[in-house]
Amino acid sequence: MPVIVNGYELSDADMEKELPDHQDAPDPLRSAMTALVLRRVLLDEARELGLAGDDDAAIEALLAREVKVPEPGADECLRQYQAHPEHFTVGELVEASHILLQVTPSVDLNSLRKHADALLEQLKEEPGRFAELAKANSNCPSSEVGGSLGQVARGDTVPEFEKALFAAAENSILPRPVETRFGLHLIALGRKAAGRLLPFDEVAASIADAMRRASGDHAMRQYLQLLVGKAKISGIDLAGADTPLVQ
Repeated sequence: MPVIVNGYELSDADMEKELPDHQDAPDPLRSAMTALVLRRVLLDEARELGLAGDDDAAIEALLAREVKVPEPGADECLRQYQAHPEHFTVGELVEASHILLQVTPSVDLNSLRKHADALLEQLKEEPGRFAELAKANSNCPSSEVGGSLGQVARGDTVPEFEKALFAAAENSILPRPVETRFGLHLIALGRKAAGRLLPFDEVAASIADAMRRASGDHAMRQYLQLLVGKAKISGIDLAGADTPLVQ
């Protein structure tokens, strides 16, 4: 079924040109088609408003005119700094070991969780057996060294693993398995180094940049949703879609 936007039918040639930029998306075809639809509604709006230039220039002029991004103030940046000191701390380290129970398409998740809970009960009774149980059960290469990950810094691991790791007390075993896209992790912590909080003046500019980007993304998504809502689109349903930004 062809995708038609305001009377314009998106072609196979359009898709062939766009698709290479979406190979990392969960659904590259849908992601590429969504981007083409959004580009078309932007271009149609630009032409309706009489904005001159080639397609890219017209869209750029439209976004500059319609998508307003507020400049974050010093007080807003300070509040962000005070609310998330962990984002601005350097040198924070923790010694960590883990047992990874990997999730694969053939794995029964209920059975895997039961196995994780059983291992955790063993570790609570005999924490000294962590290395032994890691060698016998972990699907991570670190199993060869008893599950040891060495010293871990912020940014070294996936967010959910990092959050659990740095929130826990040193020399402890986390009381629950941590779930990530890799599977279930049983985590033991050794010593922790607190690190140093950077002064606000050193990070104020980067905080402002991050807030500006976040505001820009939000404003862009709102504007795209507005344009999609008033456009005549057939052949694809964008309702509830995670609308990508148009470059």
